[in-house]
Amino acid sequence: MNTYEWYQQLKKPAWAPPSFLFGIVWSVLYAIIAVSFGFVAIQALSTRLPLIIALPFLLNIIFNLLFTPLQFGLRNNLLAAVDIILVVVTLVWAMAVIWPIYPWVGVVNIPYLLWGLYATFLQLNITFLNN
Repeated sequence: MNTYEWYQQLKKPAWAPPSFLFGIVWSVLYAIIAVSFGFVAIQALSTRLPLIIALPFLLNIIFNLLFTPLQFGLRNNLLAAVDIILVVVTLVWAMAVIWPIYPWVGVVNIPYLLWGLYATFLQLNITFLNN
């Protein structure tokens, strides 16, 4: 069974979006992430920003990149649920530490946070419904 068929067979809440929407939303969000997280990385690497400020951004990218292999590679809803929670937690942490220095980075990541919260509730529901 391929990944698409597997995901389609999962029980999902009635408010789950159609599968095609994920690609559209993530394309926009990855552009936001590339610009804002890239800016933070450049500032940290050029010592204009303490490396500790960049830490939650780095962790967020790691957790974000782990989601697809956990959810669709391992087909493990529980690990994916834990991971998406870590994505949101590290994003909130990143937004909080960068706000006093570069508030625009926090502002542009609000759509990412909103989608992350939605995705978290969706993944928690999918995990619960399929146990």
